[in-house]
Amino acid sequence: MYRSQPDAPRQDLAERLGQWLNVHDAIALHAAHQPLPPALPAQAPRRAATQPRAADLLAALHRLRATLRQGIAAPPALPVEPQDSAFAPHHQRCLDQQRRMETAIEPLRAHVRQTLAAASPRLARLAALDATLERLLGGREQRLLSGVPAFLKARFEQLRQTRPDDWPEPFEQELQQALVAELDLRLQPVTGLIEALAQANASP
Repeated sequence: MYRSQPDAPRQDLAERLGQWLNVHDAIALHAAHQPLPPALPAQAPRRAATQPRAADLLAALHRLRATLRQGIAAPPALPVEPQDSAFAPHHQRCLDQQRRMETAIEPLRAHVRQTLAAASPRLARLAALDATLERLLGGREQRLLSGVPAFLKARFEQLRQTRPDDWPEPFEQELQQALVAELDLRLQPVTGLIEALAQANASP
């Protein structure tokens, strides 16, 4: 698969995050991250009631991932031939898959946050922090992911030049790999929330 030139040395995560946020964003993030008072003993039994929910949410996550991956793996509507030179159908296919991911993942993430908010004060704080981060960073994430089609177009042109007789198959593989990587990225926050719920349920 095509690889770009090595990146410059990575900045510290906090430093890079600071470049993405303005003063108002930083205040909102700080407010969402304020420590909570220790949970009262009377709240402890609520955790047992949420134990089945972690497994349910994980199953829903697996179903969603499988459905979206099936869509990514579906062949293009029209067969791609070596003589085809138009990138437009691949561009549209990529945009369609990105919209499917966004439309499907957002409701699940919101539902998982609601479940955490009702489980315990500590998990409620995590849910609030996730909501704040999504609001602050979601726009930047979308702008970055909007560059995926441009990357694929460059790869499309490169393969057509270097492998003019058999480029469709490797390009299809790389298109799917790029979309699966994007899917995994988009699912990371909701996966982390579910794992946090499962760990809280498993704690004595």
